Amino acid sequence: MADLEQTAIERLRAASEMSLQHYKMPLIITDSGGKDSQVVKELALRSGIPFEIQHNHTTADAPETVRYIRQEAKRFEELGIQYTINLPVYKGKRTSMWNLIPQKLMPPTRLVRYCCAVLKEGGGAGRFIATGVRWAESPSRKNGRGIFEKNGDKNHRIILNNDNDDRRLLFENCRMRSKRTVNPIIDWKDADVWDYLESERVPCNPLYCEGWERVGCIGCPLAGAATQEAGFLRWPAYRNLYLQAFEKMLVERKRTVDANVQGDWVWRTAGDVMHWFLADGVLPGQIDLFEDYDLFDEE
Repeated sequence: MADLEQTAIERLRAASEMSLQHYKMPLIITDSGGKDSQVVKELALRSGIPFEIQHNHTTADAPETVRYIRQEAKRFEELGIQYTINLPVYKGKRTSMWNLIPQKLMPPTRLVRYCCAVLKEGGGAGRFIATGVRWAESPSRKNGRGIFEKNGDKNHRIILNNDNDDRRLLFENCRMRSKRTVNPIIDWKDADVWDYLESERVPCNPLYCEGWERVGCIGCPLAGAATQEAGFLRWPAYRNLYLQAFEKMLVERKRTVDANVQGDWVWRTAGDVMHWFLADGVLPGQIDLFEDYDLFDEE
């Protein structure tokens, strides 16, 4: 555990040095409200680097997560560390999950993750950020994420999967101001995360104490049908918010989409859309949203 901690701290220190050198601004720690973010925040504190924290408010997080984030913001601000809660914006206007669904004319799915792009991934543009992404979370992360990443077009993207990667010098000396990322605990297993939180007595989202393994958006299709249903049972108001959004979506579809073009499903009511969204077998010929495409994206 000590080796994992020290390696992660050294990655944060290297990222901090590059952030101060190239951006003239401190590293940003992204906080989703989940366990991985909590580990990274604790490591950043112990590293001694200057840093800020940002949280992207998705509007679909559990009330407990929202309260927990506010507590964390207060805790870090009392330590003199800037903590920013970003409110979602789409096409220059404030938005929410419930506004996006009618605009996109369909619910979010595993394959069409417009909600993540707008609600979760918008912060930190043109800065150096640190996330809690880990290879153990999904095959796509194992195959497509690195310790250090420089975003940009596909011809100029750099991903380093090894601390001693030969391209490290290129990454460090690149003068492009595109968004850069460090994932300091990318090689940690689930057990490593929980062992660290417990052994170091790091506070975390109270939903974990209730038995929830993931604390992302309520109703997220990436979580799987069972977790979706459990979330709607625990927070029924969110099911109603989805139904209201689906109703508005159907109105928009009638206004903008050829009513004779239905695709692989038939949506007559908000309830029909909900059955399709949950892939519960009620609608004939509906698409299975829960094939093994990727695991739930917490960060």
